Amino acid sequence: MSETSPQTHIGRRLQQHFTELGPQERRVADFILAHLEDLAVYSAADLSRLSGVSKATVTRLFKRLGFDDFKAVKAHARQLRHYGVPLASQSDALGEGIERFRRHAEREQQNLRQCLERLTPMLFDEVVRALDEAPAVAVIGYRNSYPVGLHLRQQLMQARGSVHLLPAPNQSLAEELVELDPGTLIVLIGFRRRPRLFETLVGVLAAREQRVLLIGDPTTAKYADQVTWRLECALETISAFDSYASAMSLVSLLANAMLHRRLAQGRARIGEVTELYQELDELADFSGRP
Repeated sequence: MSETSPQTHIGRRLQQHFTELGPQERRVADFILAHLEDLAVYSAADLSRLSGVSKATVTRLFKRLGFDDFKAVKAHARQLRHYGVPLASQSDALGEGIERFRRHAEREQQNLRQCLERLTPMLFDEVVRALDEAPAVAVIGYRNSYPVGLHLRQQLMQARGSVHLLPAPNQSLAEELVELDPGTLIVLIGFRRRPRLFETLVGVLAAREQRVLLIGDPTTAKYADQVTWRLECALETISAFDSYASAMSLVSLLANAMLHRRLAQGRARIGEVTELYQELDELADFSGRP
């Protein structure tokens, strides 16, 4: 199964054809553009009623846009969200005042609960042991996965050595992979809207029999048989953009658990890092200056 992209976004199709639409079709188009994030849950009858046009007009519009029927439209809308395409409407999806904060907090808590409920103590302990005992750890993440990978690397290297972020700037991944020791643990961060390279990379690492920890959203399930471990994070929010709060929380949990497996060595390394902060005068907290 390939890392394919969804078909041309329905919003873009509407914009491309807007000048060709009749007055009634434009009413439907305007409604859809204002309610993109809700498109997957509407029926053709809903669109007809809410935009004040006939069902025949709705059907004609979708045919013009290249869809066979309304089922194809709904499938397209679900596919867009599945691939992480931001879908925002002009409706009050966020709520107002305190309500928006409450809804946001509930969604974030639900994401974190889902992440932790998918973990078992045995799986978690295996992953933490691998992070602790591997001779080296190489973290790889592209696009939206990069900040999560960077944070994981920064946390791990506080407590252990030989933690790398790949590829290095202006370097190809092939040059980095060929240097890896067979015992190196690869942590592959793979949240949706991944580059086409991702699928090939998973296959290459599997062929090289490299141990791989994959951290990603539900769309990475298809890679489960090609990696050693897979941890899943939910990214859903109350509006268009994904949230990586559960992923960052998982990173914190993994790093802290690894630290407690090597507490004496970890504390000693943290102490050395802190001394160097002071010697180099890198951080305001240690410089005595604001």
